[in-house]
Amino acid sequence: MEALRLILLFIHLVGFALLLGGAVTQFVSGKFRINPAILWGSIIQLASGIALSAPLRGGGDNEPDPIKLGVKLLFAVLIFIMVFIPRKRDEVNKGHFIGIITLTAVNAAVAVFWH
Repeated sequence: MEALRLILLFIHLVGFALLLGGAVTQFVSGKFRINPAILWGSIIQLASGIALSAPLRGGGDNEPDPIKLGVKLLFAVLIFIMVFIPRKRDEVNKGHFIGIITLTAVNAAVAVFWH
């Protein structure tokens, strides 16, 4: 079970890197559009996050707080919606793009600092 958790955690981190890296790259370039890295990063984050929380629901001392998991799920779904809906547009609003980056950073902060 620990090997599965570590594999899922690795996949989750790859999704985070794709999502945040793709978004920051687009932001710095000045082209505010949803690229494939952002789209796939949001999909990987959502799917692997759900899968990662499922094996941990067996009880025990290391089980994450259900409220924390709910908050992270809410942020992941919001990010996915913000990425998926405008994915075919040539350009999105700068504020929308900043929202994607901010929610991604906040979701990571919840994972790190909420114990």
